[in-house]
Amino acid sequence: IPDPDYAKKMLEEISYYSLIGGYKSLFKHNASNKYAHGITFDELVSFYYFDEELRTLFLKYILHVERHMKSMFSYHFCEKYGEQQSHYLNVNCYNYNKKNQQQVQRLVHSLQKAVPSQYAYINHSANMHHNVPLWVATNALTFGQISKMYQYATTDLRTKISKNFTNISEKQLHQFVTIIARCRNVCAHGERLFSFRIHETAFAPECLLARFLGSFARPLPH
Repeated sequence: IPDPDYAKKMLEEISYYSLIGGYKSLFKHNASNKYAHGITFDELVSFYYFDEELRTLFLKYILHVERHMKSMFSYHFCEKYGEQQSHYLNVNCYNYNKKNQQQVQRLVHSLQKAVPSQYAYINHSANMHHNVPLWVATNALTFGQISKMYQYATTDLRTKISKNFTNISEKQLHQFVTIIARCRNVCAHGERLFSFRIHETAFAPECLLARFLGSFARPLPH
């Protein structure tokens, strides 16, 4: 610890658990469980801020994916079922079979709790029109809820949505959205991103996921 005052300031600002508990393993010798020779406190702090910048970068483009998915899902869902909120709160508008029954019920229950909202635009729609269309409600829904709606949507609806993404199959889009939703939680809650791992069976190649995320990088307007 080259500068005890700086170390104290950083521990007060970040917390011991978030900084040391979260990042010490990278700087330790596995056999002895001691820090490698020459490692300084400042290096842990630098790596913490590197991971913070990485989360910020990932979250920027994940939000683009989230916005596009919300838009496409609400458009195609309303195209098929109509704009009444009773439809997206109806289990029969999803793939409600024996295998998915409990999951779909939980999903609909979470959507029912999300519709009565503190957001003024949702309350306005509910009070003025006695209806909150999905294209209004989506802004108040989490990316996790949207990913579940896509997961349990009927096959024809998922296929229509996937066609809005270049060279991505319906199955691959489902995998991508599931993974990105979990990654978003890591970024939003300040968890460690550098060591984030997810285990999905028959997952599409990582290069496809990277290309998918990269497609949301937009050049700044002149």
